[in-house]
Amino acid sequence: MTWSLAGLRKPAFPRLASDWPRSYPGGMEVSQQLTDRLLRWVHAAEYRPSKPKQIATHLKLDGDGYRELRRVIKQLVLEGRLVYGGNHLVMAAAAVGGSADHVRGKFRRAMGGGFGFVRPSSGGTDADGDVPEDIFVPPGATGGAMEGDLVEVEISPGRRGGVEGIVVAVVQRERRQFTGTFRTKPIPPEDEDRERAPAIDGPVVYLDGVHFNAPVGVGDVRGLPLVDDDKVFVEIVEFPDDDGGGGEAVILERLGSSKNPAIDTLTVMRQYGLPDEFPAAVLDEARKRADEFDEDDLPADRTDLSDLLTITIDPFDARDFDDAISLAREDGRWRLWVHIADVSHFVHVGGAIDVEARKRGTSVYLPDRVIPMIPEIISNHLASLQPERRRLVKSVEIEFTDDLTITHTEVHNAVIHSDKRFNYEQIDQYLASPQSFKEEWGAAICELLDQMHTLAMKMRKKRFREGSLSMDMPDIKLELDRLGKVKGAYLVEHTESHQIIEEFMLAGNQAVAYWLDNLELNFLHRIHEPPERRKLRSLTSFVKDLGIGIDNVESRFEIQAVLDKVAGTPMENAVNFAVLKSMNKAVYGPHREGHYALDMEHYCHFTSPIRRYPDLSVHRLVQKLIDKKSTPDESFAELVKLGHECSDAERNAASAERELIQLKLLHFLKKKVGETLEAVISRVFADGLHARCVKLPVDGFIPVTTLPGDQYRFERRGHLLVGFKEGNQFRLGDLLLVRIDKVDLQDRQLYLKVVKNLSGGKGAARGPKPAAKAKSTYKTKRKTERREKKKKRRR
Repeated sequence: MTWSLAGLRKPAFPRLASDWPRSYPGGMEVSQQLTDRLLRWVHAAEYRPSKPKQIATHLKLDGDGYRELRRVIKQLVLEGRLVYGGNHLVMAAAAVGGSADHVRGKFRRAMGGGFGFVRPSSGGTDADGDVPEDIFVPPGATGGAMEGDLVEVEISPGRRGGVEGIVVAVVQRERRQFTGTFRTKPIPPEDEDRERAPAIDGPVVYLDGVHFNAPVGVGDVRGLPLVDDDKVFVEIVEFPDDDGGGGEAVILERLGSSKNPAIDTLTVMRQYGLPDEFPAAVLDEARKRADEFDEDDLPADRTDLSDLLTITIDPFDARDFDDAISLAREDGRWRLWVHIADVSHFVHVGGAIDVEARKRGTSVYLPDRVIPMIPEIISNHLASLQPERRRLVKSVEIEFTDDLTITHTEVHNAVIHSDKRFNYEQIDQYLASPQSFKEEWGAAICELLDQMHTLAMKMRKKRFREGSLSMDMPDIKLELDRLGKVKGAYLVEHTESHQIIEEFMLAGNQAVAYWLDNLELNFLHRIHEPPERRKLRSLTSFVKDLGIGIDNVESRFEIQAVLDKVAGTPMENAVNFAVLKSMNKAVYGPHREGHYALDMEHYCHFTSPIRRYPDLSVHRLVQKLIDKKSTPDESFAELVKLGHECSDAERNAASAERELIQLKLLHFLKKKVGETLEAVISRVFADGLHARCVKLPVDGFIPVTTLPGDQYRFERRGHLLVGFKEGNQFRLGDLLLVRIDKVDLQDRQLYLKVVKNLSGGKGAARGPKPAAKAKSTYKTKRKTERREKKKKRRR
């Protein structure tokens, strides 16, 4: 069965108070409509904080409407979706109010040194009336704030220009539950940090991933089966101060011995609140769906596409296959079918599986296990597009001319039969040597692969020509033994086989979003807002300092030119990181903001409903249209809330994946302390260098205090540390020979020590001027200053 656009229109929506039923008090339908309109306006780009009466005027509400508006605003404030600023101005929850010298923002602690920074989310201004970018918080002024906490900062002019701040309040803790290592007694102090911390007499826990070395007390643990170095899960009841002293926690769970490699995964799962197993009710419902499904007796109202030659291409270790491809060349045109597993057929709205899937938001792919969004009975069986099986799909059919103009698009409720499963490595091997596979795979499969490659590369070339950005940061893949210990690691290259599937998935996502936007329906878009001007100015300054011949970075084309310029060079990782840092994070929401990096006005996620809840929500809307059911606007307010939930779940999953990879790599490197390896400087700061190891994709920190003896000064222009005594110099992109100096599992940090600058950093003329000359100029300047001071004293 197919659908057409004929007859599908956006339902009438009352815009004026006179259009509404006169039932404001307790009128559920009207209240929901008013909530939708209010949140639309408050989240609009042109909105400025306003009083309720001003909002009522804009929304053209009468007296009863104004009273209902005030009630709705109060309710949304109680729910945390709106906030009152100064003078009762109404703002979105993200815009928390502040005063002229106070701002609120997320606290980020610097690595070492006891200081940190706050990126304001709202509030005060500096001397020029502008909201400052990063506020420096000196040691002793952090107020016990921890990474990610929402804090209120009192700002004042800094001693060296800019602004400084003192944390006057921790408004909201990023988290209260931590993992850590249990000890029956504190470890005897070995350094100044532990000596400064208040002594605790009794059982303690050293928290993972925090900035201080001092433990927190856990009180009486008699009766608990705990021994030294056990990993535990705790909740903080009293947060430590700046030096890590005074903290107290309660133990929630013993995770196991820290000597067990599998404990790393459980530790990270607890730290990020990832679930262990599905509730019994969810599994029962999944089994019921399995009993109901018969691939030999599928619904008759579906379009039968099982005769199409269809293949899947996935990672070699994938178990759930949620997309498949068919392609034909007809009358000088391309006809592409993007088949997506019809998960909505098995996951019913409001059922136990649906509630749990929404709670999880996304599947989480850890190095040694997958935490699926929906039970494996569905994700790895009923909905998985396995070869030689008839499966239910939603198929996006797209017709292109040779110049890639789209002439026709349809979405089908369909049935397919996947003919062959491929992995990316197989396709790359085929593209390198097609003839060697034709006998094994057959002419039809090979012709399909050739056509897929030809069309995808044309689509990719056109996309980048029109302004799309390539900002792919390669994933790290760990090689584990049967016990879960790391044997090695490598970067997953984004090869042409990956690019083929990427282009077809982008086309499917864009086609569905374009259709739904034309119908003016509310659904979750994948939003990537343009970067802020101040971030682009900062990126421009960074790029100019690199001296690569590009002095302006304002457009997508200029950004892509920078990425192309450094591709394959030692600076590639650093520049990619800087570009990503300048970008806003992609999120989910009902707003039609477009996708900046992809240069697409219409975009959503549709192609991975097995592992992403936003895709599943879009599938359900599509099903309503296919069934020609009434399609009133999805609640804008509910979609805003769902978008926040899904965006948060995505970020949490990504953080957990990164954390566990880092932790397992650190365990691997713990046995290699003292060994040497090559690394490239990826970032330069006043307090030290970040370097990415060449053979093993792991980042380490080189404190400035461990660099070869010299008087170092940080040069922002050029991104280098210059030694003006011995002529040492360390610059972004330099290749170093480093020694593994220390592996801190508690702080989740690798510390390196420079053995030699292989790029000739000592005495080499790689900076704005030769190091020797810089040293001479510096000494001359000091002598001149001393002479001037003596003259003043004589006067």
